[in-house]
Amino acid sequence: MMMLIGTILGFLLLVLLIIFFLKQFWIRRHLPPGPLALPLIGTFLAVGLWLREEYFRKPVKQYGNIYSLWYWQKLTIVLSGFKAVKEEMTNFPEEFSDRPDNPFLTALGKRKGILFSNGHTWKQQRHIGITSLRKLGLGKKSIEHQIEDTAQTLVGIFRETKGQPFDPSFSVLNVVSNVICALSFGHQFSAEDEEFQKLVEALKIIFKVMGDSFHVMYDLFPQLMKHLPGPHKEALASADIIHAFAKQEIEKHQESQCLHEPQDFIDYYLLQMEKSKNDPNSTYNEENLVQCVFDFFSAGTETTFATLMWALLLLTNHPDIQEKVQKEIEDAFGSSGSISYQDRKKLPYTNAVIHEMQRFKYVLLYGVPRQSTKDVTMRGYHIPKGTFITPDLRSVLLDPEQWETPGKFNPNHFLDKEGKFIDRDEFLPFGIGERVCVGQQLARVEIFVFLTILLRSFSFRLPEGVKELNEEPVPKITMHPHPYKLCAIPTQA
Repeated sequence: MMMLIGTILGFLLLVLLIIFFLKQFWIRRHLPPGPLALPLIGTFLAVGLWLREEYFRKPVKQYGNIYSLWYWQKLTIVLSGFKAVKEEMTNFPEEFSDRPDNPFLTALGKRKGILFSNGHTWKQQRHIGITSLRKLGLGKKSIEHQIEDTAQTLVGIFRETKGQPFDPSFSVLNVVSNVICALSFGHQFSAEDEEFQKLVEALKIIFKVMGDSFHVMYDLFPQLMKHLPGPHKEALASADIIHAFAKQEIEKHQESQCLHEPQDFIDYYLLQMEKSKNDPNSTYNEENLVQCVFDFFSAGTETTFATLMWALLLLTNHPDIQEKVQKEIEDAFGSSGSISYQDRKKLPYTNAVIHEMQRFKYVLLYGVPRQSTKDVTMRGYHIPKGTFITPDLRSVLLDPEQWETPGKFNPNHFLDKEGKFIDRDEFLPFGIGERVCVGQQLARVEIFVFLTILLRSFSFRLPEGVKELNEEPVPKITMHPHPYKLCAIPTQA
């Protein structure tokens, strides 16, 4: 009897598997090619469960620059290489403008603010983010002065090391976070401030979890993981810490009543709330404001911090390139006086090096995913509404069809034969389409000002006995270098 039951169950399982695969072939007949999806686990066996640097590049060799993956039962279309990313994200700007419903990221962002919202809410929050940054003086001297002051603080901290080996990460993270604090709250914090250190620590915890096994398990079993202990719970609690701090700052701004003369992002947002209070379609409210502050603080800090850490590592590993940058700065400006972002035109080699750093060591594993808002036909393929769209920006920045030496750190990628800077279309570290990074101009100014000020003050060298710093990234959503130490040798008194 038991044998008969086992035979029947085995037969039913076989029938179900046959039905599943027939359904797969039927669904996939109009989709881009890709590995075969298995029940429950999707295509994980083909591409791997854990993140790594070449995660999205491996299937390109077999399936081409547009291919399908299945995360569990969710269809994802990956766009790889410059041509595929540029064409399809340009052809379908509105259709590929939504953010996907990722359980862990949704728990962090609650579908509010700029990064995680969609539709009318997203359009309004993005608008206030862009206009506020512009009004606060983005690209003008007012913002640059704050960045310069913060960079000089970093110079002072580096001087205290007296040329001895040290880990720059703690100091760099603090000063980058303070730039966002100045923009969001209108003031900065001392490095010893306990509340500020709680904010920075909360941010580190959140990004430590993103992309690891607990993130994956949360996306697989969100209802179960809500009740289980683990780093995911610590990350969500850390998000609450940042939200609570933002609420405190908002309350202080409401009490000060500075709406007639806005000084920071919160002021501008509160002014917009006041203007829109009689508009029934307005999404300008305190909940979205809190999440916008979270978005600025998290995304604005994490990516710029990672970029600067890679920059210091690459400069240390390539002293010849570092010396050429220092010589160009010295020849153009001498050893004193400020250098503004507008001065990058006088520093073509320096500008090329900064761009090449961001290309060669792109700080995200891939472009932030989108979700199709309607059915579309793309290159003859049928892409259903709700499909995840992943523009693989890392593949664009390493595309062998676009870059002469994609796997090498080569500033000549951004220079013509006369040594003039070239602004290349293939340079897309801040994204493409309607979801292009809101803070890209701020990031550009920060990176340029920080690095020019640091390179006028120090030569960065390897510690004694160290032949080279490790250039392999730690594979997470944000690709940081492994911890390292360097020596900051003062170049001037």
